[in-house]
Amino acid sequence: MLRTVRHILEMIRFSHTLFALPFALFAAVMAWTTPVAVDGQHILFRWQDLMGILICMVAARSAAMAFNRLADRVVDAENPRTKSRHLPAGILSIGSVIVFTGISALAFIAGTILFLPNRLPLILSLPVLLFLLAYSYTKRFTALSHFWLGAALMLAPVCVWIALRGQWMIANPADASPALLLGAAVLTWVAGFDMIYACQDAEFDRAARLKSIPAAVGIRGALRLAAVCHLLTLLLLAALPLLCQQVPLGWIYGAGVAAVAVLLVYEHLVVRPDDLTRVNVAFFNINAIISIGLLIVGAIDLLT
Repeated sequence: MLRTVRHILEMIRFSHTLFALPFALFAAVMAWTTPVAVDGQHILFRWQDLMGILICMVAARSAAMAFNRLADRVVDAENPRTKSRHLPAGILSIGSVIVFTGISALAFIAGTILFLPNRLPLILSLPVLLFLLAYSYTKRFTALSHFWLGAALMLAPVCVWIALRGQWMIANPADASPALLLGAAVLTWVAGFDMIYACQDAEFDRAARLKSIPAAVGIRGALRLAAVCHLLTLLLLAALPLLCQQVPLGWIYGAGVAAVAVLLVYEHLVVRPDDLTRVNVAFFNINAIISIGLLIVGAIDLLT
């Protein structure tokens, strides 16, 4: 049993929850520290809300990743880069991964109960889950699958905002603007680094008739488009305190955005069309630093 659990956590790359979770927590800190437009009051911090965020984030990401491995197991078996993954290699059974996916999905839905009396998270839990799972099939019909993945991770800050401030959003839809701007930055950031990662499979995707930006426009074109996406990420992050002046972000956050810019430039310098050997460095290490670092500087700025 313990060996199976360990293999499942390896399969879903549990540590990569760090990509989306920091943005969800950053949105939560913004929600708690930004006054409500309707009456100027702050919403109350509740430990159960924080627990709900953690449970829902981990469970949703686990369900989506496990389902992705199930959906791609045949393709993964044919791809030299992925044929050693747990399902193609027979390390895990299909049944065990299906059970894990189901448990994770139920945990996500159950986790939304912690946000009561706000019923919106529970009402929206199934549509959100279906959107996350649907990503696994997007490469079959569109090269824009990278943006679907970005939209899936965009839901992290947006859903946290709904969970914490949903009733005020209904009264004043403009209240959601900070979460939407942060979510848009997450969308372009994820789409950009997913294009970089997909460059490794450009030739295989063409042969297997799978859709991706690198397969459609080539590696050089994909890297250029990824750079455009990351430029948009920086503009959106910089615009957050300017367009949402009710959010008390200052120079500490601005310094963090500047550091993100340096890291993104470095990410694009280490990956070149003729040298993809450092894609994993760009994909995993740099992006983890970006997400965690932005949470830290944003939280320090908002809470001090």
